[in-house]
Amino acid sequence: MSDDFKFLGQSIPNFAIICGGILILWGIASYAISDTGSITALIPSFFGTPLLILGVLSIKNNANKHHYMHASMVFSMVSVLGGFRIFSLDDASDLTLASHMILIIIGVVFMVGGILSFRHARKLRESLGSE
Repeated sequence: MSDDFKFLGQSIPNFAIICGGILILWGIASYAISDTGSITALIPSFFGTPLLILGVLSIKNNANKHHYMHASMVFSMVSVLGGFRIFSLDDASDLTLASHMILIIIGVVFMVGGILSFRHARKLRESLGSE
């Protein structure tokens, strides 16, 4: 079993940086596009920033990588839960709906990658323990 786990061709820390970057860029773009100038348009950036930072920290500090990746999974889960607010909105704009969908999609995809990574790490530990 290979020590390196890749999800969509990326390590999970790199994937966290990519997902965080996408959310940050979307939040900035939606703020710029929105005609209200509301700070709530930046909410995807508020979820993306910690994800990006945790990805960078896990690359820089390999000894605590698992802690950073667990924390990034929490932010990802909160992102998905926040995105589910879409189902309670009555008269939301297309931009609001798109932002909620992006929170859900990015969050779910990152969580799938993270869960698969955690499973890979557990199997790797078990295989090393049985030798």
